[in-house]
Amino acid sequence: MAAARARGSTRPKLGCWRVDHGRRLALTTHIALLRGINVGGHRQVGMTDLRNFLTQVGLDDVRSLLQSGNLVFSSKVRTGAELERFLETEALERLSLEVDFFVRTPEEWKTLIRQNPFRKEAERDPGLLIALFLKSAADPEEVAALQAEIKGPETVKAKGKQAYIFYPNGQGRSKLTNAMIEKRLGRATGRNWNTVLKLGIIAKTGSAKLTPVAPRRRL
Repeated sequence: MAAARARGSTRPKLGCWRVDHGRRLALTTHIALLRGINVGGHRQVGMTDLRNFLTQVGLDDVRSLLQSGNLVFSSKVRTGAELERFLETEALERLSLEVDFFVRTPEEWKTLIRQNPFRKEAERDPGLLIALFLKSAADPEEVAALQAEIKGPETVKAKGKQAYIFYPNGQGRSKLTNAMIEKRLGRATGRNWNTVLKLGIIAKTGSAKLTPVAPRRRL
């Protein structure tokens, strides 16, 4: 469990970020990705629990896709960085889960799809392309250093807070490890291009294939 807080201190509340000098803010859709859950039997977290968690902390229209920590929701908070900090704090407090959240808006998602440097490869086999979501913009020198360290056929390129890695032979045969990637680019979470495209459609239009809104219940 998270360490006890100092006397008189309070956990950050989402509502404190909704105030805009008396002006009512409209709900904005966001996509949130969790790093490293439900992978290889490690850090198992039920998606129902995650949906309930987001609902309990005041987010709306919560949906999930697959079991790898892909969530879509609405919020009055404007920036992804604010939501990332808030959700990371609350997940530790409520779920005893220390995990990184990577939050993007539909416009940011649209941009990362448009800027894909491996369009032809993605059209041929989207499962061979991985989009990496970063906490901050990638340093071109670090991207170049990572490419130099890769001994196989993989190619990495980056734009802003996203990197793209093309695996010609698939990830299963690759010797490019997460440790190598994060040593150069910082903490990151990856999704294959099929999932990226599905989340883009969901965030823009909604989908009946998404898991329904979680009922409100205490965690």
